[in-house]
Amino acid sequence: MAERSTASRVRDWAGSRWRDWTITLAAFLLALVVGAILMIAADPSVAGNYAYLFTAPQLALGASWAKVSTAYAALLNGAIGSPEALAATTAAAAPLICAGLAVGLAFRAGLFNIGAQGQAIVASMASAYVGFAWSLPPVVHLVVAVLAGLIAGGVWGGLVGWLKARTGAHEVIVTIMMNYIASGLLAWALTTTVFRRPGREDPIAPEVPDSAAFPQLWEQLHLGFFVALAAAFGVAWLLERSTTGFAIRAVGANPSAAGTAGMNVSSTTIVTMIVAGALAGLAGVQSALGPSVNGVPVPLTEGLVGTVGFDAITVALLGRSRPLGIVLAGLLFGGLSAGGLAMQSVAQTPLTLTLVLQALVVLFVAAPQLVATVVPFLKARKARVSLTGVDA
Repeated sequence: MAERSTASRVRDWAGSRWRDWTITLAAFLLALVVGAILMIAADPSVAGNYAYLFTAPQLALGASWAKVSTAYAALLNGAIGSPEALAATTAAAAPLICAGLAVGLAFRAGLFNIGAQGQAIVASMASAYVGFAWSLPPVVHLVVAVLAGLIAGGVWGGLVGWLKARTGAHEVIVTIMMNYIASGLLAWALTTTVFRRPGREDPIAPEVPDSAAFPQLWEQLHLGFFVALAAAFGVAWLLERSTTGFAIRAVGANPSAAGTAGMNVSSTTIVTMIVAGALAGLAGVQSALGPSVNGVPVPLTEGLVGTVGFDAITVALLGRSRPLGIVLAGLLFGGLSAGGLAMQSVAQTPLTLTLVLQALVVLFVAAPQLVATVVPFLKARKARVSLTGVDA
């Protein structure tokens, strides 16, 4: 009986994982289908052919196929069609992976870390400052700059965890407000003589020297991408092989039961947010110290980190809050970002369509029953799907 019970649990686990991955793949394919429809509807020259759909269907279908195939071929080619494209994809994916890990780790503890954006901003400030203001030997300079960013992000996230644990403040409200504080702090800092480049009136910091930048390995592929992969491996080890990770998963599954079992829920919350903040900080470090197309880091400005902290939420959701899934989701969105430029130039498709594709993927992933309805064979396996990676 025990053996049959164990075998049954293994089959249930395998079936649940199979369904998760299948739904994710189906969501991506459905997003491509809806994106194709939008491309056809948005192009007057293609949509106009549908007036003759019943008299000359080859006109509408041929024009639609030419439009969609050209656009998606350009997207694929711009993402993985050449070594240069792959390098651009890794450069775009590196900060997304780090920030996605920050959001995903918090999810596993039952926390919604919307503050990855603010954590990345303060980390980019700290690492960029160490980069352009300190004079250190090459390797030491990079290590110290990265550590400065990790500490800044960890402190910013840890403050949220402390407020949550000690005062009961909701982490969603606190992190949203701290995003605004971080943005305002950066805007103010760039008006000071400490951060603003000498001789410039616009809000831009001095350039980060090569000694503090991630070494460029080939084209846009740089050491920071492998640092992101190492961070994913570290998070996987933390969650699956350490007592702290067990506590994080237990608190995320049921904080009351975890407390009854003797776990310190408050300490686990604080530790989780410190680590999550450091991971989001690593995303800011990637933005501040990663080489751009011309081989040197982009100077610190108000928009340096972009929307990586908010994009990380979609990456974590798509990756089911698991390190491997987050790495794959980060590479997917990095490819969409890199390939979107090629799609725009070759197929004359708006760059914003890639953002629509990302949103559609997340929409379908967030609605597994909708995907199962559209793809009926997915109904054959019943399993509860948890977006945060915590089994329901």
